[in-house]
Amino acid sequence: MILFALRCSADHQFEAWFRNGAAYDEQAAGHQIACPICGDTVVGKAPMAPRIAKGVAKAADRAREQAEAVAANVPSMTPPAAPANAVPVPLPAPIPAPVPLPNAADVVAALPPSLNDAQREAVAEVMRQLTEVRRSVEKNCDYVGDRFAEEARRIHYGETDPRGIYGEASDEEVSELHEEGVTFHRIPWIPRTDS
Repeated sequence: MILFALRCSADHQFEAWFRNGAAYDEQAAGHQIACPICGDTVVGKAPMAPRIAKGVAKAADRAREQAEAVAANVPSMTPPAAPANAVPVPLPAPIPAPVPLPNAADVVAALPPSLNDAQREAVAEVMRQLTEVRRSVEKNCDYVGDRFAEEARRIHYGETDPRGIYGEASDEEVSELHEEGVTFHRIPWIPRTDS
C-alpha cells in the first residue's frame, strides 16, 4: 500500500491509501477519488515529505544499493527537487490494538434513545464507511495473518516486491515496526454480517 497526499480543486488537502501508484492513476483518471471535505472528484497529488527509517543502517545500505542499481539502469533519472515551502505531512498516531467491533446494525440499535436522527445517521454512516474499508482492504491486499510484522519488514527492506498486506501483529511487534520506521496503520475491523 502507498500513502499519497492529495489536493482537490478547492485546495483541500487530504491523504489516501492506494495499492500502488498505478491504482492511484487509474482512480484519479476515472474521478473515483472524492475530497472528504467537499466531495470534489478533481484531485491531484500534493507535495509530501518522504519518510526515512531511523537507526537502521542495514536498511539504508540496501536502499542505497537499490538506488545505485536503478540509477545505473536509467541514465536520466534524477529526483525532482522538493518545493522550498514543502511541509512534512505528519502521520496519525498509532491506534491502540484493534478490538473486534460489533456489526453496524447492532451498534446503531444499541445507541442511547436520547440521540436524534441526525446523530444516529452519523454513527450509521461511520459504520458503513468502516465496513467499506474492510471490503477494500480484503479486495486489494494480501492477507498474511500473524506473519504481518515479518512481511511488512520484508517489503520495507526491499526483500520482496511491494504490495498491500494485512494481518495481525502483537503490541511488541507493532512497537518494533514503529522503531524501524516501517509505515503501516491499524484500522478498526468491522466483522462481516450475514446480511
